[in-house]
Amino acid sequence: MNEGQSYEYRAKTVEAAVDEGLRQLGVSRDMVEIEVFDEGSRGILGIGASDAHVRLTRKADELPRAAKAEEESDVSAGITAVAESAPEYEAPGSLNAKSAEDHEAVDGGAPPAQAQDSLPESDVEPDESDGELEDLAFDLLNQMLVHLGIEAEIEVAWQDNPEDSDRSLCLNVVGEELGVLIGRNGETLASMQYLIRLMVNQELHRWKNIVVDIDGYKQRRAEQLSQLAHRLAEQVVASGRPASLEPMPASERRLVHIALRDHEHVYTSSTGEDTRRKVQILLK
Repeated sequence: MNEGQSYEYRAKTVEAAVDEGLRQLGVSRDMVEIEVFDEGSRGILGIGASDAHVRLTRKADELPRAAKAEEESDVSAGITAVAESAPEYEAPGSLNAKSAEDHEAVDGGAPPAQAQDSLPESDVEPDESDGELEDLAFDLLNQMLVHLGIEAEIEVAWQDNPEDSDRSLCLNVVGEELGVLIGRNGETLASMQYLIRLMVNQELHRWKNIVVDIDGYKQRRAEQLSQLAHRLAEQVVASGRPASLEPMPASERRLVHIALRDHEHVYTSSTGEDTRRKVQILLK
């Protein structure tokens, strides 16, 4: 998508049309200008309903990023391929790293503790083993960035898990033009996190949850999905008809389930197979 090029999308709502455009173009919301031609209408008893209609245009200051699209695609593909070919590591008495990442909270159920990615910072002082974990995870992630030719800083923090007494180590990569490390729908980031978890846990021979983030992307994405889920839930309550989100990875489907698990009038369920799996919002 080059500077000045525009693409138009239609969906039941403006948010759904924009999200579909961003997903297809592989860009973030702050990289495009959004024009709304038609906000759409539910009609009366389904009669006269119309889709929302939007146009996405790349911002001028994002042109250098577009010029690097092919290089970024190669990097993303390489990380994902390595992650898919990596062996699974299973810690005694817990889910292994890959199954934890793939696990989904179906019908609004809570995800396992080791799958949590957005958690409050811990007030507990780390012990010596935590220091060893920090150093190893930091070094491995830094080496990965160096091999990829990425110049960035890594912020290290500990997070409390509200559903478990264990804590998570969060490594947040901060820098410029890091979209290549996120990938489409966060797939490259998920692969990076899996590889870091795998290497650290195999080195230490014990399971520790490690969260890898790129400039706070996961928190922003979680907020976007939560807002979208609640808007669609309102539509389901008003119309009495179920609504479906676009297909998305298990980690993002889980966020939608969590956002609506305590909703008074709707519940969530997943449908579809493999890359076409998506969340449905249904009236209770």
